[in-house]
Amino acid sequence: MPSTDIGREKILKFIEENGISIHDLAVVYGMKPQDMANYLNGKLKNKKSNQVVLQIISDYKIR
Repeated sequence: MPSTDIGREKILKFIEENGISIHDLAVVYGMKPQDMANYLNGKLKNKKSNQVVLQIISDYKIR
């Protein structure tokens, strides 16, 4: 599976620019805030984290 590091960086930039916290994003996706933080910061890189990153990019149309 290709790396989603660029996508993670774009999500972090997007939430910073739009005043969205990782905690709020976790609530929207029904996740624990620590899991969301680990996914977005690249501490967890597995199938689930890649799916979450791709879903956020799709939902918010991050380009």
